[in-house]
Amino acid sequence: MSRRSKPEKRVPAPDAVYNNVDISRFINRLMRRGKKSIAEKIFYSTLERIKEKTKEDALEVFQKALTNATPLLEVKARRIGGSTYQVPLEVAPDRGMALGSTWLIESAKKRSGKSMVEKLTAELTDAANGQGAACKKREDTHKMAEANKAFSHYRY
Repeated sequence: MSRRSKPEKRVPAPDAVYNNVDISRFINRLMRRGKKSIAEKIFYSTLERIKEKTKEDALEVFQKALTNATPLLEVKARRIGGSTYQVPLEVAPDRGMALGSTWLIESAKKRSGKSMVEKLTAELTDAANGQGAACKKREDTHKMAEANKAFSHYRY
């Protein structure tokens, strides 16, 4: 194991339109094969469509969806004495946002619909209302952590 200090976290530059770091992180996760301009078009047109549908501020809907999809607890496998336990751990805020945005994007891809804009719009509006596959995944993760609370003393 390296004895050197850990490298500092790299924070991406805020996005051009809303000047928000969370949006630029989300766009970077949405991006495939380095095509950032396509990911930006998808995301910004999604926000426009959300604004048309809900008649609310699209940025607030996005932030609410991201908050609702962000887990507070997760389980990690820990091997102790020949058996493996699922140990519940608290999630750091950066990792929580990363997991939440990844779950939102994955569940949007799995939805039925024509374009990614429609799928992402539906998923973000559902997640803002506390529904959708990403919120269900968060609830499942919390249930698993709650079920394995007995092994929390194996925390590391």
